[in-house]
Amino acid sequence: MRIIFMGTPDFAVASLDALIQSGENVVAVVTAPDKPAGRGQKLHQSAVKVYAEAHHIPVLQPIKLKDPAFLEELKSYQADLQIVVAFRMLPELVWSMPIHGTINVHASLLPQYRGAAPINHAVINGEKVTGVSTFLLQHEIDTGNILLSDQVTIEEEDTAGILHDKLMVAGAQLLLKTIEGLKNNNLSPTPQSTLIPESELKHAPKIFKENCQIDWNQDIDRIYNLIRGLSPYPAAFTSLNNKTVKLYTVTKEYTAPDIATGDYKTDEKTYLKFAGNNGYIHVSSLQIEGKKKMQIVEFLRGYRF
Repeated sequence: MRIIFMGTPDFAVASLDALIQSGENVVAVVTAPDKPAGRGQKLHQSAVKVYAEAHHIPVLQPIKLKDPAFLEELKSYQADLQIVVAFRMLPELVWSMPIHGTINVHASLLPQYRGAAPINHAVINGEKVTGVSTFLLQHEIDTGNILLSDQVTIEEEDTAGILHDKLMVAGAQLLLKTIEGLKNNNLSPTPQSTLIPESELKHAPKIFKENCQIDWNQDIDRIYNLIRGLSPYPAAFTSLNNKTVKLYTVTKEYTAPDIATGDYKTDEKTYLKFAGNNGYIHVSSLQIEGKKKMQIVEFLRGYRF
């Protein structure tokens, strides 16, 4: 099959690499336009573009997906199938173009956790299991008929970053199984509405800064899950002596705090812990505004309380 691949970040590269390594015929890649980044505002290429150019795959970078010139170029590749991994929402003009339609790889067990941030929300909600799904695109986002899915365990210490890497690999493997099933005509697309009632669905909307501030009045399990669910990006934050500090890795201590919620204790050498309503959160790595990310011992060595 002639395949067009659409994606932008590292998460998508694993799936693209799996396709190339298995000998699939990827005729072109569609990815985000180059963007200025960093202090020098140099143009930054997406991870997918870097990979595609290294493997001599044509790259399309439309600003608007309904641009007639882009649509004409896309059509010229005569794709049998399009694959979307961590890209933007596609107009019907695009997703309906190939004879076999467009497949999306999504980092959750659909229909649970539809939306832009399924990995973060699964960890924030304290899930023990999530997974990856492949489905056929249709009008409403993340609602198309499911082709295949595969479970992935979430360990107690997993951050969103660790889970991202697990799902990245699982998604690439599931994509290859899905393509094999399409070739052999032995997949049975399953409507999502038949799996879980709408009232029981958990959603995964985009995360904004206001979602990242820690509420120390909550119990430490919820605080712990929020911190690891936002680590390493965008990172949960709190205040330390009137400065914003991002917390990346933490542990829990179940005990009745003898200080107010949100206050901290430290020996100024080896530990820093904040009080929740039923225990403490011990900080292992953090970043205070204006400084680099540090392990706690390194931070305490140079910080003056």
